Amino acid sequence: MPHRRDVDHNTGPSPAAAVPDPVVQDWDFPRSSISALLLTRFAGEHSVPADVVLAGTGLTEPELEDPDLSVDAHQELRIVRNLVRALPDVPDLGMRAGLQYHLTAYGILGFAFISSPTVQDGMAVALRYLELSFAFCIPRVRFAGDELHVELDAAAIPADVRNFLIARDLSAIHTIMVELLPAPIPVQRIELSLPEQPNTADLGEFFGVVPKFGQPHDVIVLDPAFLGRPLPQANEQTLAMCEAQCRDLLAGRRERTGFAKQVRDQMLGPDGVRLGMEDVARKLHTTARTLHRKLNAEGTSFQSVRDEVRAALAEGMLRDGALSVDDIAIRLGYAEAASFIHAFRRWTGTTPMSYARRRGADR
Repeated sequence: MPHRRDVDHNTGPSPAAAVPDPVVQDWDFPRSSISALLLTRFAGEHSVPADVVLAGTGLTEPELEDPDLSVDAHQELRIVRNLVRALPDVPDLGMRAGLQYHLTAYGILGFAFISSPTVQDGMAVALRYLELSFAFCIPRVRFAGDELHVELDAAAIPADVRNFLIARDLSAIHTIMVELLPAPIPVQRIELSLPEQPNTADLGEFFGVVPKFGQPHDVIVLDPAFLGRPLPQANEQTLAMCEAQCRDLLAGRRERTGFAKQVRDQMLGPDGVRLGMEDVARKLHTTARTLHRKLNAEGTSFQSVRDEVRAALAEGMLRDGALSVDDIAIRLGYAEAASFIHAFRRWTGTTPMSYARRRGADR
C-alpha cells in the first residue's frame, strides 16, 4: 500500500464519558450514495464493470451520482459482496478501499469534524451522527489504564464480508486522521481479528505500526493525550452551523422510517414525551415487545426516538426564548434541570444556555 501520511478543551486526556457511545448500535441504517459510488469506482479501477458490482442492488451508476439518493445498508452490503467475489486475489482489498474515503466524502459531517476544537470533540461529533457515515463496524472509545482504545465492533456484520469491512473501516478512519492532522498519529499498536496479511511491511508504513493479526478484538490503541490535540481548522460558529445541518439531515432520513415515525408522532402529541414504552405500544395497538423488535429492525430504539423528539422540542423552545431551562426540563418530563442539561449536552455537544446565547447572537 502507498504511504499516507461542558466542553473542557484542555490538552490532556479527559474522562471516558466525554467521548460518548454512538447513538446507533447496529449498521442497518440508510446512508448517502457516496460510499456505493466510491466502491463502484474502486471496482472500475480494478477492471470490474459497474453492472457487476451493482448486480442485485437495483441501483445504476448514474443514480449514484445523485447526492440526495438514500441507499439502504443492505444494498451497500450487496455491493461489498460483489466486490469481494470479483476480486478474491487482490491483497489488502479492504484496506485499499478505505483509502477512497476522504473527509470530503462525508459531506456536512466531515465539515463538522474539521470544525471541532479538538480530536475529542471531533470524535464526539462523529459518534453523535454516526448514521451520517458509511460505517458497518460500530466504533467505541474506551480508556484501558493509560491507553486509549478505539474498538471496532463487527460482531453483527455477516461473516462473508466481515474481514473486508473491518479493514475498510479501519483504513477509512486512519485516512481521515492523516488528512486532518499535520503531525503523525500516535498509534501505539493495532490488534485485528483478521488473518495474517501478505504485505505487513506496507501496512506498518501506512499505520506507523505493524498490526497484530488473529487477535480476539479489533482495536486501535492510541496515546490518550491524542484526545486533547487541537484541530487546525477549528471554528465554533462553523461547527454550530454544521451540527444543525447534521441534525436536520438525520431527522429527514429518520422521518422516512416507517415504524419509528409512528412512535415519533405519538411522542409529538400532548405530553407525548412523558409516555413510556407500554403507553406508546398501547396507542399503536401492539405490545412493548413488538414495538422494541420493530424499532430494533429499523436500527433504532425507543430511547433513541424519545431523545430525538426531546432534542427537537428543546431546541425549538430555546430558540423561542420564552421559557427558562427549568421550565423546559419540566415540559420534557425531567425531574430536575440537571438531568436535562446533561442530556442536552449529550445530544448537541453544548449546554442549553450556550445554545440559547448562540441562537440569540445569530438572530
